[in-house]
Amino acid sequence: MKRLVTMLAILTMGVSLLSGCASTTQEGASEGATESTESTETATEGEETASASGDVVTINFPTAATTGAVYPLGSAIANLWNTQLDNVRASAQASNGGVENLNLIADGQAQMGVAVTSIMYESYHGTGTFEGRPNEDLRVLAGLYYNPNQVVVSEESGITSLSELKGKNFAPGSAGGTSEVETRIHLTALGMNYPDDIKAQFVGFTEATDLLRNKQLDGAWIMAGVPTAAVTEITSTAGGKLIGMDESLIEQLKEEYPWYAEYTIPAGTYDGQDEDILTSAIKITLCTTADLDADTVYNLTKTFWENIDTLAETNSVLKGVTVEDAVTDLAGLPLHEGAERYYKEIGVLE
Repeated sequence: MKRLVTMLAILTMGVSLLSGCASTTQEGASEGATESTESTETATEGEETASASGDVVTINFPTAATTGAVYPLGSAIANLWNTQLDNVRASAQASNGGVENLNLIADGQAQMGVAVTSIMYESYHGTGTFEGRPNEDLRVLAGLYYNPNQVVVSEESGITSLSELKGKNFAPGSAGGTSEVETRIHLTALGMNYPDDIKAQFVGFTEATDLLRNKQLDGAWIMAGVPTAAVTEITSTAGGKLIGMDESLIEQLKEEYPWYAEYTIPAGTYDGQDEDILTSAIKITLCTTADLDADTVYNLTKTFWENIDTLAETNSVLKGVTVEDAVTDLAGLPLHEGAERYYKEIGVLE
């Protein structure tokens, strides 16, 4: 009888221990899933990112700074895919912008991103910022809208043209961001020795806004959809104004690069903006990698365009964007085969 009681006690203890282990394992798995969703490095190089068999596809989706138009757009798109597609888990994250996004895609740490065609062209061909590091697996999922260059300066600076930025305290953008690349191209085209000819502070939109408000900056370069929150804040609370570009500069850029277009920011877009502002612009895209399988990209593309009107309700940069815009002005960059299949299916491509 004593032996039986002892054996029962041991069995009871074992069941208790197993229950505790199971509970701990479940909690750990839950924590791991949360960390996976938030991290930009969930999918590392060599990890299988997609499966046509219906397995869950993890998509890390770096966008841009939180104060621009791209971050909320990326978040809305990721949420759309998560709710409409059962086998997709997309996670949009803030980033330093297009250059970083393309580096993450090239390194296998991201499967989707937002970038303008100019730096996509450089990444694909291994030129410019990406010299010697071509990413021939880079693909376009969709061309979206034109992203204008917005140069904002303080009223007190007295700056009225790009050439007058020489010697000024200026924020070209975060190192590794699209705005910084655009600053380099434009100022170099004007004959400046970039970045030596300006007193550069490589900060993002938020920091630039604060520095302008505190009179520690004369201006900042912001490439983002119109209107963008950072420019709105600078013009309404930090004594800032937009300056335009000479048409001759824009024509020079169009002749030299395959991606530029002329763009007008309409009067009244921002506080105190009494006239149209002429500037340059580039098509912004949803970009991806050839490693993402065709069926997944087909479904991502189809879901995006079938819900474009809903997305435009909360993301003004998409207003007026049509599916025909998806395949135009892409600087010769290749579409992903899954996206191309969808565009052919609906008659946008032959």
